[in-house]
Amino acid sequence: MGVILNKVGAIFIAVSDIKAARDWYCSILNLEPKYDILAGHLCCIPLDNNGLNIVLDSKIYREDTYARTPMFHFNTHDIHEAFQFMKGKGVEIVTDIEHGHSFNIKDPDGNMLMICQLL
Repeated sequence: MGVILNKVGAIFIAVSDIKAARDWYCSILNLEPKYDILAGHLCCIPLDNNGLNIVLDSKIYREDTYARTPMFHFNTHDIHEAFQFMKGKGVEIVTDIEHGHSFNIKDPDGNMLMICQLL
């Protein structure tokens, strides 16, 4: 098994109003709007039983920030091992491990990607 799993864990969607967006997405997905707002700007809504989520984020809504924000993340079982793996590959690492479970990298074209540990 690889350090970086070949599976997308979440798709990020920039929203202007996190609570209204949560309610709207839940209503069109036929879900109860029971999902917590995290850090005042994030809401994770599960799409399936395999760990795929949409992550609504009102912090990335501004256009100047949005272009520098990952639109999805790859999963890993061990964030520290994944961080060392990426360093060893010479990948451009944009952030240190944040909140103990994620970090951002750039691909060769400058696209921002995130690696996130399964919780």
